[in-house]
Amino acid sequence: MERELALELVRVTEFAALACGREMGRGDKIRADQLAVNGMRHVFDTVPIDGTVVIGEGEMDEAPMLYIGEKVGMGMPPKVDVAVDPLEGTNLVSKGLNGAIAVVAVAPEGCLLHAPDMYMEKIAVGPGAAGAIDLTAPVDDNLRRVARFLGKNVEDLTVVILDRDRHRRIIQEVRSTGARIKLITDGDVAPAVAAAVGGTGVDMLLGIGGAPEGVLTAAALKCLGGDMQARLYPENDAELVRARAMGLGDPRQVLRIDDMVQGDDVFFAATGITDGDLLKGVRYDGERAETESVVMRSKTGTVRFIHAIHRLDKKGLVVESEG
Repeated sequence: MERELALELVRVTEFAALACGREMGRGDKIRADQLAVNGMRHVFDTVPIDGTVVIGEGEMDEAPMLYIGEKVGMGMPPKVDVAVDPLEGTNLVSKGLNGAIAVVAVAPEGCLLHAPDMYMEKIAVGPGAAGAIDLTAPVDDNLRRVARFLGKNVEDLTVVILDRDRHRRIIQEVRSTGARIKLITDGDVAPAVAAAVGGTGVDMLLGIGGAPEGVLTAAALKCLGGDMQARLYPENDAELVRARAMGLGDPRQVLRIDDMVQGDDVFFAATGITDGDLLKGVRYDGERAETESVVMRSKTGTVRFIHAIHRLDKKGLVVESEG
């Protein structure tokens, strides 16, 4: 794949963020999500790829755009798998909370796990703790190993966990070690990526979140040299059947980062929608707006943070839902 694709993907996430950013705090997460989808889909038509969505807004009968199996791009080589989350953190935008981002990952065809839309257990760290984690080990063992790899005391670690009832035991186990916890209400992709970026104050992500978001996280961590392990968390027999139908013979196997993202050439891009540890959110000033994005490539290890100023009157911004 060509290096120029990195900046093309930033355009995709920027447009999604710009399309929905004014919905911050307005209480309508459905509208915010639809605007982000419209914006992202609009720009994909201009990207020089022959892409197939493998992580998207749902099945064809559930989503009018960016559905699993949809073709995106200009229909020219390279053939690629595409994973998207036009608005990761719909509740965050609707409530005006921190941490919402627009995300896309691209890899050669057949290289991204086709994760079903269900829960997934996750543990993720940055490059300094790569090789230290084991999803099957007790929480305190993982924290001690991560602290040792990072040259820190366990008490100095900051662990991000979704604030959910299902995480009560994990939260208590982390607290018992003395490590610090940052509870988040939604959106676990950005915190996991933040753990792999220096200076964010985040060391680790733990807990159960969405499986599609897990693949996006793995793509970013592969670019950054981080580490991640995951395991699907089916809640009923129907989800077990669905996981097997998508090619996972053992839905409860531990997935390593190379199981979720194969090969050595993956791109990841994200643009902040609301402020977060990783990226600043969209700033508007009439027909002018500013965005902050990150784009990275695993083949080269290059990570770029991009501050952009946009003239909205020249963007032809798509803001209304289609169909």
